[in-house]
Amino acid sequence: MPLLQVSEIFFVAIYSAEFYMKLYVDPIDFWKDGYNLLDLTIIIVISIPYALRKIKGKHYPHLKIANGMQSLRILKLITYSRGIRTLITAIGQTFYTVASVLILFFILMYIFAILGFCLFGDPDKGDLKNWGNLAVAFFTLFSLATVDGWTDLQQQLDDRNFILSRAFTIIFILLGSFVFLSMFVGVMIIHTENSIKKFERELMLERHLTLMKEKQVIVKRQQEEVSRLMKTQANVDYKSFGELVENFKNTLQHTDPMVLDDFGTSLPFIDIYLSTLDNQDTTIYKLQELYYEIVHVLNLMLEDLPQKKRSLSSAKIDEK
Repeated sequence: MPLLQVSEIFFVAIYSAEFYMKLYVDPIDFWKDGYNLLDLTIIIVISIPYALRKIKGKHYPHLKIANGMQSLRILKLITYSRGIRTLITAIGQTFYTVASVLILFFILMYIFAILGFCLFGDPDKGDLKNWGNLAVAFFTLFSLATVDGWTDLQQQLDDRNFILSRAFTIIFILLGSFVFLSMFVGVMIIHTENSIKKFERELMLERHLTLMKEKQVIVKRQQEEVSRLMKTQANVDYKSFGELVENFKNTLQHTDPMVLDDFGTSLPFIDIYLSTLDNQDTTIYKLQELYYEIVHVLNLMLEDLPQKKRSLSSAKIDEK
């Protein structure tokens, strides 16, 4: 199939050229990036079959294995997808935590494997197929941890009348499946969520920087346009400055964003200012209600005074 061979050689050539160009541009920092090391590994892997054909010939027995390893070159897509790189970063960050969980899970399986071998691995009456030795016991416990066919395993123990078999199975499933495996999944989800949030923050920052660059370009263009109009004002007779402004407006595009450098014209300030006005209106309304209440109470107190005291109070008011 010459077409496939040509396409394969074309792919290897482009891939190798990209690698050498990146290495030529930055030969020192190139080795600090893990994805560049991945590229180097892929190049070595895809070069092995060609080296074996030259050294051992086309009939080398392990050549098929080397050809099959060329499927690893699809990993090159990882370097072009930021989403996949985010997931790989999350998996890398969880390596130590996941390793600790797996070690604890292995210790748990080791303890229960010894218990299962001692309880159910009797050479005469025991279940030698599932608990005959530690290796078989480990495999049986793995089936119990994944809750795959555990009822059949338990039924085989019940047929041999093992009293503690159900308690043994239930305790291990609770610890292995519902605790350790759930812990493993929880750790992966937490770190993946953190990596995704970090990725979203980076995207927002990049979009903000891109928008700021576009604004700067637009502002610069508008400043140049204004300068040009001001220079031509001396040669052209405008009736008013408004006519000059109108000519400038005609140069604007509907896609140009509005750049607001003054804090007083920003949307957050306007929102806060309107909220402050609403609070002031509410405060004034409350004060008016309080004044009305004060006047009403004073009026009632005045009505409750005796007639003589009221006349004296009126006389004092008239004297003043």
